[in-house]
Amino acid sequence: MAPRTDFPPVRACLFDMDGLLLDTEDTYTLCTNMILEKYGKGTLPWSIKAKLQGRPGPAANKLFHDWAGLPITPEQYLAENTALQKQLFPKTKPLPGIPEMLGHLGRTRYWEVKDGAAAEDAKANDRDREAHRVHIALATSSHLGNFLIKTNHLQELFSVFPSDRRVLGDDARLQPGRGKPLPDIFLLALKTINDSLPAGEPPIKPEECLVFEDSVPGVEAGRRAGMRVIWCPHPMLKQEFAGREEEVLAGRTGEAGDVDLHQLGEIDDGWAEYLLSLVDFPYEKFGMVIPPIAVEEESCMKESTEEAVAVPADA
Repeated sequence: MAPRTDFPPVRACLFDMDGLLLDTEDTYTLCTNMILEKYGKGTLPWSIKAKLQGRPGPAANKLFHDWAGLPITPEQYLAENTALQKQLFPKTKPLPGIPEMLGHLGRTRYWEVKDGAAAEDAKANDRDREAHRVHIALATSSHLGNFLIKTNHLQELFSVFPSDRRVLGDDARLQPGRGKPLPDIFLLALKTINDSLPAGEPPIKPEECLVFEDSVPGVEAGRRAGMRVIWCPHPMLKQEFAGREEEVLAGRTGEAGDVDLHQLGEIDDGWAEYLLSLVDFPYEKFGMVIPPIAVEEESCMKESTEEAVAVPADA
């Protein structure tokens, strides 16, 4: 089919975390392989790991134990794995391009024009006429405890995600059993944004959202949500799906089984694409205008001046 090209500008970016924002995938593999080696098993192949990525913990654990056949209970495996993760996850780092990308998107809040003079400035040239804020939210299958272990040392990086716009795998707002590759987590992430939009800003539609994912189930979840998707996988995962990239981008690898097939995309429909990394992301291609750093500095100075004026002289 002919790919769609008349998309509206992206107004919201929804991010997965593991393997997309953070370099945790190799750490997950290391922890798993240490336990497999301890009990005389082989290493975890990417053909199995690919099925575990992006899924909620219970579903991923069942898939793993059905394959591994370890001589220990799932509970013991979980305890050993958790102990290893507590040692290694505090060393995780953002993947290349992520700090810059989150900084750029955060700066778009300065397009929220608050007075006529600012409006005239925003229309100073054609490039800025359609400038608008790009809202962001987190949508990760990681449960709260695991999330904190991975991010406590990266609080500044994650501060761009307001607490109410962080949707985790054990979020009470999510229906149990409806994790990725089903669309619920991304639809909820969008709802958290729409519920907190500034007065007068119209609700964001799914087709105005751009999902960033590294996992195949995550791509399918984004497609099922009716959103555009950027697939940025680990090189070994990309290799595992060599020749099937079009199926991945359409959400048609069958990760969710025969469930709500009407939600799937079509091959080459233009709604999703692959990127090697998120370094130097092409924002303008998706209708996003990133304000220069000077805009942020000027706005911060203005806010500081306004706050100073608001303080009584004898305070």
